[in-house]
Amino acid sequence: MNNTNIENDLKKDGITIVKPVDTLTITLIAKFVAEKLTTTFIFYGLKQNDLFVRIARVPMYIAKIPDGMSEANYLYKNSSIYFKEGLSIEEMQVYAVHEFIHYYQELKDKKNVLYRLGLCDFTNFKVYGMALNEAAVQLISSKALKSKVDIVKYYGILMPTISPNCYPIICNLITQMAYITGEQVLFDSTLYSNDNFKNSFINLCGEKTFYIVQNNFDKILNVEEKIIKINYILQENNNLSEKLISKYSHKILKYKNIIQNTFITTQNLILTSYFNTKFNNVYSATEVEEYRKKLYNYKDIIGTTDDYSYFNNYYINMMTKLSEKLDNINSNIYLQPYKVNIFSTVVNKLLKLVNNGTEQIGTKMS
Repeated sequence: MNNTNIENDLKKDGITIVKPVDTLTITLIAKFVAEKLTTTFIFYGLKQNDLFVRIARVPMYIAKIPDGMSEANYLYKNSSIYFKEGLSIEEMQVYAVHEFIHYYQELKDKKNVLYRLGLCDFTNFKVYGMALNEAAVQLISSKALKSKVDIVKYYGILMPTISPNCYPIICNLITQMAYITGEQVLFDSTLYSNDNFKNSFINLCGEKTFYIVQNNFDKILNVEEKIIKINYILQENNNLSEKLISKYSHKILKYKNIIQNTFITTQNLILTSYFNTKFNNVYSATEVEEYRKKLYNYKDIIGTTDDYSYFNNYYINMMTKLSEKLDNINSNIYLQPYKVNIFSTVVNKLLKLVNNGTEQIGTKMS
């Protein structure tokens, strides 16, 4: 693709190139990103010197980027990174972590045509997994930057996220998926563009669930982009009529409700698909306790709305079933002493959850 076509693609998103990033800044960015990734992900075959060289060769540009869009953007069509004009070198270093992971993910054929980008598949007529991949990449970059989990509120959803300012909604959901599969398989598939994470999640939650979740990630990201575009129109046009402003405001409200509903639906689907399946594979008192702990701790990573009670209701229902299953397991007299301890633990935790509700620590309003 020639430079004119690239510039036209960028302009469609409101991005205009200002100038290339200077060599010294690129060197500082490459050193920073290589160090962060290799020291954090020491078990993934990343070598600092090799990464430094690869990052230093990535074309980088300063550009005018509309408010609301990411401060840095990777364009896979020419494998280049675009930084928002006015960023400091330190800010560019931080944003470059996410964008370089995209570059690292790329799998191209002999004709230099991209066919895979982490969890995103370009081999079909429609691109699948774009938002899922964005969430995974942001999770990896947040880990590399040693970001702390924060409690934020977006679209009426109160949730913990390691990325409060970039893809917080889908980052929370990908964290829930990784809680089920384990982070290692997610990071491996994201960095090396394979299906290990997909297959692991399907094995634990079902194929239908995976594809619904994947589509819902894309839906959330697409609707968020619509909100960004409307806000851009409102910012750039000072002479809009009150009627048109009201129309746009109504659309934004509608889109926010879609995001909230899609998030809750997706969260509940992940929760029930995994724990319903896992419940059927509990056969011992030890497995009962492991199940209880994993379900109980799930409360710490979910998002909630003012009227959200699904998790609490589901937890109470599953604890009742678990108690019945434990009684059946403990029909063997040799397990009787263990039964008393487990049942006591279950009751205490259940009462605490019912009385106190889902724990929420701090609130950051957006």
